[in-house]
Amino acid sequence: MSRKSAPVRFGSIKPRMPLAYPGQRIGLLGGSFNPPHAAHRLITAIARRKLGLDAVWWIVTPGNPLKSHTELLPLDERQRMCRELAPSPKIKITTFEKDLSSTFTAATLAYIKRRHPNVHLVWLMGADNLATFDCWQDWQSIAEEMPLAIVDRPGWHLKSLASRAAQKLRRSYVPEQKALLLPTMQTPAWTFLTGPLSPLSSTEIRARKFPFVTETPKPR
Repeated sequence: MSRKSAPVRFGSIKPRMPLAYPGQRIGLLGGSFNPPHAAHRLITAIARRKLGLDAVWWIVTPGNPLKSHTELLPLDERQRMCRELAPSPKIKITTFEKDLSSTFTAATLAYIKRRHPNVHLVWLMGADNLATFDCWQDWQSIAEEMPLAIVDRPGWHLKSLASRAAQKLRRSYVPEQKALLLPTMQTPAWTFLTGPLSPLSSTEIRARKFPFVTETPKPR
C-alpha cells in the first residue's frame, strides 16, 4: 500500500508498543521467532553497531492466518523465549501486532510510523527475505515508508542482491560505508550490511524436531 492508502483503522484495541522518543534511532525486526535463535541476536548486533541504533524492537507476530499453525508455538511462549535469549535493555520484545486488524508488514509499519512520526525508524531483515521481498504485500510501499537495512545471511548474498526487489531499488542503494546515515535519509533508501554469519534459521531448527513437515513462505 502507498502512504495515501494506509488503513485508517488498525484494530479496536490501542496496541501497546515500547517507548520511543523523538530523534531516537530504532530498528524494527519482525518475524514469528519460532523459535528465536542466535542469528536473530547477531543480526540485531550488526544493525545496532553499523546504523548507530538506540534500540531494536523484536516484533513477534501472532502468526499467519492463511497458514497452518501446527508448528507455531503460542505467542506468549515465543515472547518469553525472546526475552531469555535477548535480555539486553537495548532489545525490546513486543507482541503489539496481535492487536492490529492486519499483520501484513506494510500495515504494521504504517501504523508504527503514524504513532512515531519523529523517530528515525529502520526496517531490518535478513538477506534471505530480500530475495523474496517482491512477493510481500505492498513491498514497494514498505520501501517508501522507511529505510531498509538488509543483513547478510549464509548462502544468500548474491541471490538477494540479484533479486527483483534489489534491482527495482538499485537507485536508492546506500553503500555500507555510509550506513550510519541511513536512519535519517529520505526514503526509499536501503543498504546491505555484512559481518559475522550464523547458519541458524527457525525453519531448520523446527525441521530437526519435525523432519516430515514442510513449510511454504509466509505472506508478509
